[in-house]
Amino acid sequence: QVQLVESGGGLVQAGGSLRLSCAASGRTFSSYVMGWFRQAPGKEREFVAAITWSGSSTYYADYVKGRFTISRDNAMNTVYLQMYSLKPEDTAVYYCAVRLTPAITSLYTEYRYWGQGTQVTVSS
Repeated sequence: QVQLVESGGGLVQAGGSLRLSCAASGRTFSSYVMGWFRQAPGKEREFVAAITWSGSSTYYADYVKGRFTISRDNAMNTVYLQMYSLKPEDTAVYYCAVRLTPAITSLYTEYRYWGQGTQVTVSS
């Protein structure tokens, strides 16, 4: 089992920034992908960003590219999502997830473990 706990969400004005954290505990794997997804009310869960555990590869959805940065601290078993230039349309519950293979994918069905989510609200 892998437990994931997100934190760092909150209310911010448009143009502002937030940093989300996802702490992993429990069983650890030598090579797996960490991803961030989000889900707004009435919408499908959508991919935001992903990173290999080595950090050698990252992948972003087009609608966050250039504004969000995913990174990790292996010593802390933590993955971060730094979000800049936030827009009202970024408002959603943000989830981190683990994929038990080393290949990055944006498909949420490929991720095995999920955190409980953290709310991000961007006011206009």
